[in-house]
Amino acid sequence: MKKNLFTYKKSGVNIAAADRFVNFIAKTSSKKMGNKKFDNIGGFGSVSSFPKNIKNPKIVACTDGVGTKIEIANSLKNYNFIGIDLVAMSVNDLIVQGAKPLFFLDYISINKIDLKKMKSIIKGIIRGCNISKCNLVGGETAEMPDTYEKGKFDIAGFAVGVVDGKKILNKKKIKKGNLILAIPSSGLHSNGFSLVRHLIKKKKININRNIFLKKELIKPTKIYVNEILSLISKNLLNGCANITGGGLADNIARIIPGGLCADIKLNKIRPLKIFDWLKKNNISNKEMLKTFNCGVGFCIIINPKNLNKINKYFSKKYKPYVIGKISEGKNKVKLNGNINWLK
Repeated sequence: MKKNLFTYKKSGVNIAAADRFVNFIAKTSSKKMGNKKFDNIGGFGSVSSFPKNIKNPKIVACTDGVGTKIEIANSLKNYNFIGIDLVAMSVNDLIVQGAKPLFFLDYISINKIDLKKMKSIIKGIIRGCNISKCNLVGGETAEMPDTYEKGKFDIAGFAVGVVDGKKILNKKKIKKGNLILAIPSSGLHSNGFSLVRHLIKKKKININRNIFLKKELIKPTKIYVNEILSLISKNLLNGCANITGGGLADNIARIIPGGLCADIKLNKIRPLKIFDWLKKNNISNKEMLKTFNCGVGFCIIINPKNLNKINKYFSKKYKPYVIGKISEGKNKVKLNGNINWLK
């Protein structure tokens, strides 16, 4: 009779495997993140200390995923980068308001727990947290056999940061005559992959055999936390924008005050090879600018007198460069000219 008993495992959910995964997270977090303590992992809730050196603390919270970049990871059977992307997509939003990331939580939902795959994802998340200097304090893993097809999964991230209420970056600090600087992206980051995948499918490209695409499509999103927080600590920023979905115009428009305009010269943008490849595959300039970062992963707005002080905070690969200025105008963003695509 016992052979006919219904069990959770027979329904497709393996609690024992989930427990092993939680134990792996706890052990790996403790080893990879130095002296920080992770007693929260495996508990019902996460407890974190609040910084004592912030006089007027305000909490900033962000959440995001990595979109259909997950399908690229599945196609290449490479999950080492996707965790870094997950952290980046949230912490890069936090710093736009001047917040220092405090802690991060993840949510992984999957058809069936694959420990090898999930360990790779978690290792990436831990690397992203290390770069951001924030704690991985917990998360959730859901095994959902009827919701996801075999081998399919989704991930989401949640970041919380803190900023002194008097030091929040807001629109009021942006003035006429300020310069707009582009900080290079590492590549596509985690936006526009539905269009990329559609193009690959239509052109019947095998990305496993295409050395260029195989390398470009798995590049993790650049995390800008340390550079931007350093600039903020020196009072060198008036504003900044994370260039994600919607591209350059939509994201910069979100931080421009009424009566002012971000006047951007597109011919100043330095496109990366992956965007030039996309452009050559019958994608219009308008669509490129609306869907992709086109090589500009982050923008900062500064007083011109601070221009020469900026570079020392960045590596050679990610040094900011001027692409425009703030002027008077009814439209919050004005894109002039065209990007000089690579030959």
